[in-house]
Amino acid sequence: MFIDTQYRTDEPETMDDFAMEGEILRDALDKIAQINQLLGGNKLTLRGVQSLIRDISKSNEIRIVDVGCGNGDMLRTLADFGLKNNLKFQLIGIDANNFTINHAQKLSKKYSNISFQCEDIFDKPFIELKYDIILCTLTLHHFKDDEIIYLLNIFDTNSNVGIVINDLQRSAVAYRLFQALCFVFRLNDMSREDGLISILRGFKKQELVNFSQKLNFSNYKIHWKWAFRYQWIIPKI
Repeated sequence: MFIDTQYRTDEPETMDDFAMEGEILRDALDKIAQINQLLGGNKLTLRGVQSLIRDISKSNEIRIVDVGCGNGDMLRTLADFGLKNNLKFQLIGIDANNFTINHAQKLSKKYSNISFQCEDIFDKPFIELKYDIILCTLTLHHFKDDEIIYLLNIFDTNSNVGIVINDLQRSAVAYRLFQALCFVFRLNDMSREDGLISILRGFKKQELVNFSQKLNFSNYKIHWKWAFRYQWIIPKI
């Protein structure tokens, strides 16, 4: 079957329902984190953070917000890295689904520097939130182009150090690869269907360049990384 990846799809994902809860969602969150670890997604975001904090003194506390934090796996990765390297991280996970936030809190109990907030990022509390670095890992593709421009403007306004985005390349090869991963990881129907839609909602590099130009980002880097990801780093300093 031919996979048309010329344009981003507007087809919604089941996980876009913020009221969703239960075992199917929990399993999906944990499997997404597992696959992201296996394919190096956490390392990709971590390296982005490392590039932004390279010239910041270790005596400074760095406030990092993770938008669409899922089960909190990325924040725990950062907390472990910070502890190992004597860095002062204050880590905040944001998600609009209360069940997801509760699950992330349970998994992160031993981390005193991680907190979670159940918020819609289009609402006032998030819009007024300040941070040094904001992360957007496998989250940006959930939004339409005009929403992305709006959110990136907020990210840029409210961050002191920079933005790290890690998201999917829209390609037929990535689509087929994920179909194989569904079999290997025995993903449930929702995870399989949402994952395939996510790829079709992903990006081509030029689309990310166009966003950067519309927002007048003068200093940014976009790199293709395995497995079919784009690392988009937008420094502020």
